[in-house]
Amino acid sequence: MKPLLLLDVDGVLNPMGRPTPDFRRYRCTIGDATYIVNLNPRHGRRLLDLALTTGSELVWATTWEHHANDWIAPRIGLPSLPVIPLNPDVPSEHGEMFKTPRVAEYVGRRPFVWFDDQVWAEDEEYLRVHQGLDDFLLIHVEPRTGLTSRHLGMAHEWLTLTGFSQGS
Repeated sequence: MKPLLLLDVDGVLNPMGRPTPDFRRYRCTIGDATYIVNLNPRHGRRLLDLALTTGSELVWATTWEHHANDWIAPRIGLPSLPVIPLNPDVPSEHGEMFKTPRVAEYVGRRPFVWFDDQVWAEDEEYLRVHQGLDDFLLIHVEPRTGLTSRHLGMAHEWLTLTGFSQGS
């Protein structure tokens, strides 16, 4: 069972704060809406390296859903990735984020690391208590700064030390 690396876009790959000079600004049009995103082209290579060294599979866990493959992936150097279908209109039952039940359905019993700016204790409790999952790491990313080397290091260390890494 390959571990999964779940990726959010807004607040993780597209920080909400003032981007550093290594980010590039893009204008993305989806339907009638236009979005401004700031993306670091080095994130793609770093995520691919993490997946390769740990034997993990990258998966989108974002409200961008399949649009992430059209607009985000090519701008940071990622291939098209599997997408977890989300339904933001379904209310929370136990205080968890709306994505969390969909993530639980998708991952099944596979170990996973989830990079998101909205994962909290309620999400961990939902996954452990209500879904009976044990083998996961939620990495809360500060939305103003986005994904950093520290986050990637945490994921690498957890996957390697827990023995889920197939590349160790």
